[in-house]
Amino acid sequence: MDKREQEAAELLLSQKDTFIMSWNRADGWYVVNDGCSTLKRDTMYTGGLEGLYEVVMEEDRELLHSYLQKLRSMLQSSTSEQDSGEESKRQSVSLHLKNAADTWDYYRINSYIGDGLPERVVCMIRRMSAEEVYRTQLAKGITNDKNPEYFANEAAGLLERFPDKKFALIQFDVERFKVINEQYGEETGDALLAYFVEKMKMLCTETQFYVRLSADVFMMITSYETEEGLMELIRYLNGELLGYQNIPYRLVFGVCPVTDRTAKIRRYGDGAAFARRSIKGNALKFMEFYREDMRRRAAERKFVEDNMEKALQEGQFVMYLQPKYSISGNHIVGAEALARWKHPDKGLISPACFIPAFEENGFVVKLDRYIWEQACKAIRRWIDQGITPLPVSVNVSRRHLKDGTFVDVLDALVEQYRIPKGYLEIEITETIDEDQSAEHIRKLGEHGYRLLMDDFGSGYSSLNMLKDTPFDVIKIDRGFLQDFMGSGRGQEIVRYTIQMTHAIGLDLVAEGVETKDQAEFLSDCGCDIAQGFYYAKPMPLEDFNKKMEMARKP
Repeated sequence: MDKREQEAAELLLSQKDTFIMSWNRADGWYVVNDGCSTLKRDTMYTGGLEGLYEVVMEEDRELLHSYLQKLRSMLQSSTSEQDSGEESKRQSVSLHLKNAADTWDYYRINSYIGDGLPERVVCMIRRMSAEEVYRTQLAKGITNDKNPEYFANEAAGLLERFPDKKFALIQFDVERFKVINEQYGEETGDALLAYFVEKMKMLCTETQFYVRLSADVFMMITSYETEEGLMELIRYLNGELLGYQNIPYRLVFGVCPVTDRTAKIRRYGDGAAFARRSIKGNALKFMEFYREDMRRRAAERKFVEDNMEKALQEGQFVMYLQPKYSISGNHIVGAEALARWKHPDKGLISPACFIPAFEENGFVVKLDRYIWEQACKAIRRWIDQGITPLPVSVNVSRRHLKDGTFVDVLDALVEQYRIPKGYLEIEITETIDEDQSAEHIRKLGEHGYRLLMDDFGSGYSSLNMLKDTPFDVIKIDRGFLQDFMGSGRGQEIVRYTIQMTHAIGLDLVAEGVETKDQAEFLSDCGCDIAQGFYYAKPMPLEDFNKKMEMARKP
């Protein structure tokens, strides 16, 4: 041991209740201070820190493994040409170790590399005090909601210390984290989050800082040079954070570069959150960058969800009817019931702004039932006025097909308004092919409803599906029609699809008919019922009634 090492050892020996090991290339590992008498260290002398595997809690072994990997990486990056005045590199981890009483306690391991001794490591292991344990646990559970200044102050400090560097905020979480808690237990879920905490401690450099926001949501601020470099960092983070105890899980990352250092850091945190949420459920992407339209869409989504219950109670949702026409006879033969939202201040809100949100959050179940009842009321009113009713088709969303109780709801409405079931038709998208869904669809047919397969040709339709289908009518999707009408070969595909559908005993309705040429082509192919802007847009019930009345006049 040279003079410098001896001086360092004497300093370390003054550290009471601390177990200290040192390593250098010549001597390997050796004990400097045999303090911390409560530590069970029978195996720690052989192989240096590797011996800790035998006394560390099993749940923390992944953290120890990552710690040692990081330590080795730092050693490999050290060179003998380092300046003796270079600041030490420090690596820390908090682990549960088994003490002499065979109980588990929190221990902090600090390793120092450098400080003029680039090829030497000093490792200090000491039992954490009750206050330190408390602060460690507090740091794991801290959230921006409980302490909004915590992350913002640290991030602002980084921006101030490194004025010439570009920074970005990255937010990530575990997709469907609740499933992990349900399948493996909440203790495993908590251990996974603790693993992330310790991993992030080891991964963050001097120009990075992280915080656990809430539950499984984490955020970090990081410097970067290029967007590609930022994406590479996220791929690295993703690789480092996956694989805990072979539990399958998926991480989703949102990124928001800091473009204005005078703006509040929370704005960029929100931007990272918008980006992260925008790809939830998207199996093809695990990272996304913030775009300004995300904030607008998020505001629209919040408005929709904040006002949907009130809108339903106040009757702001209105049933519109889109006529179905006979191409050969040029008269109305039926209608499809569609939902529109007439807000007292915003006016008519596009379905594209609220239907996707309702399908995701489940409110579409309430909206569908409301439209079903409006359709039944309209049919009842026609009967009471002596008008021969036209069949009205209503949509059954995917959410209903999970339990099948919607069939009883439809039956109850038909009975309440005393209408023949033939006047209430049921439209269901063709992409539904699960066994449970198919069972509920067959039940609808058994209960006497006429079934329409909506959006045929848009997704997963196949000849095999048509072979045993319980549906009575196929609705050709607008996109299918437009895509194939542009070429001779495409037109032949449409023609033979129509002929085949008739041959197996199914009726046809063509959606999205927008031109006279399309209507005439469909009629020549044998499809007589069409629906689309060429004939009529969706309209309020009052306007539909006027069209019916005009059609009855000589």
